Amino acid sequence: MTNERKQPKRPKRPKNLLLDPDAVARGERYSRRHGTNLSRLVGDFLRSLPLGADESTLTPAVRRLWGITRGGDAGRETYRQHLDKKYGGR
Repeated sequence: MTNERKQPKRPKRPKNLLLDPDAVARGERYSRRHGTNLSRLVGDFLRSLPLGADESTLTPAVRRLWGITRGGDAGRETYRQHLDKKYGGR
């Protein structure tokens, strides 16, 4: 009998991750200002994403980004109404 332990399966890592160069530059500036690195910044963000999630459990930053992925186009008037409601009108 061997003394082998079963290792949990790790997800396959992508060989390449394509990112917008401007977004990468912005992330690098942000990470320098906050004493971290881009890999940790991206990793922390990805770990914060919910799996099968109830939107109410999302952090505010993730909630804002999550709305972008829905592809909704609210339009200028809807956005104006949102701002009026948020900031109390004119």
